[in-house]
Amino acid sequence: MAAGRRRRAVLAPLRQLAIIVRDTTFVISGVPVQLTALAALALPWLVPHRAKQDAIAVLVGVALVLLVRVPLTAIQRHRFWSLLGIEILKPVAAQGSLRHRLVAAVRSEVVWRQLGYHLVVGPLIALGGMLTLALWTAGAGLVNLNGWAYLFPPLGRFGLEPFHAKALTLHIVAQILLLLMAPALAAALTWLDSHAGRALLGPSRAVELERKVESLAESRAGVVDAADAERRRIERDLHDGAQQRLVSLAMNLGLARATLTDLPEPASQVIAEAHEEAKEALAELRNLVRGLHPAVLEDRGLDAALSGIAARAPLPVRVQVAVSGRASPTVEAVAYFVISECLTNIARHSAATNAEIDVRRAGDALVIRVTDNGIGGADPVRGSGLASLARRARSVDGSLQINSPAGGPTVITVELPCAS
Repeated sequence: MAAGRRRRAVLAPLRQLAIIVRDTTFVISGVPVQLTALAALALPWLVPHRAKQDAIAVLVGVALVLLVRVPLTAIQRHRFWSLLGIEILKPVAAQGSLRHRLVAAVRSEVVWRQLGYHLVVGPLIALGGMLTLALWTAGAGLVNLNGWAYLFPPLGRFGLEPFHAKALTLHIVAQILLLLMAPALAAALTWLDSHAGRALLGPSRAVELERKVESLAESRAGVVDAADAERRRIERDLHDGAQQRLVSLAMNLGLARATLTDLPEPASQVIAEAHEEAKEALAELRNLVRGLHPAVLEDRGLDAALSGIAARAPLPVRVQVAVSGRASPTVEAVAYFVISECLTNIARHSAATNAEIDVRRAGDALVIRVTDNGIGGADPVRGSGLASLARRARSVDGSLQINSPAGGPTVITVELPCAS
């Protein structure tokens, strides 16, 4: 522990020195870049011209500024990233013809913010950078002057007088002040430049939030697709592995039960019980596999899969599927499980005598409508079943609406995006 404290005590000044060097390098390196746009704007005025050509000089200056805006912004982004580790995103460039891009640039908020940085904020920070360089130069000059005067006393006759108390005190105080002011000014300019660069050189806050939302939506879609693919893999493994072994076991026990009739009664009873247990385990495994991801959904599509769950429902269910082409596997899986859960809720809670499933394609959406003639009063607030259906629909940016007045009927409408 003591060694760690000593190491930290040694490294702390080195880290502070590294920060001072970084800030000073960042501020001074920005001076030529931050003055370029202002120089381009003033360049036409440095060429001799008549008063009536002032308008032309203005237009040429503006054109030069617009011409250097893009490379200057790219250089500044690289400067922020390489020296401070700050990433400033590149705004989306306008597409189309040259005229369209020029009109878009004039109207773009991004362009005006970048011009504000290059013509106003940048030159002001550049002045601070030059002042920082002057402070470092003056402070280092005084240190160097005192050092030379101390090492070479004859230089005192040139007015240095290093051993004169007042002169020595003034030199020391001045160099300390200069060497303290320089890093403080560099740190302040670095903070100001970093905040101004984030605010003015990159995309606006609204565009940045929009990008984050798009990125989160893509990430969520990837997670949903990965989860669905994993369910399909588990379903295939269970179907091709454990389920086949249980089928073979049940067949062997059934064969033993049918052929070994001369066994004692206790042995025959054990074989019969084992046979029944194997059949029940096989039925449970089949239900589990079907709940993970029904093979018929992947092989034959949504129409066949919905016909299967309608046939297994404890009440009459009419199915209508009018979908041209197939949606993505993830959307089909969500549609299947939403309808399956709806039928389960109808059988448990609605006291309905029949139900109807209607699936249609409406533009870029898959519209699902599940209707029953039960007692109604379905409320997602009072139970987790309907709330879980809404969450499952929202996992693919879908929506769920419930219309269930007291006395029925209940209509659940689900819209799932399925743009190809």
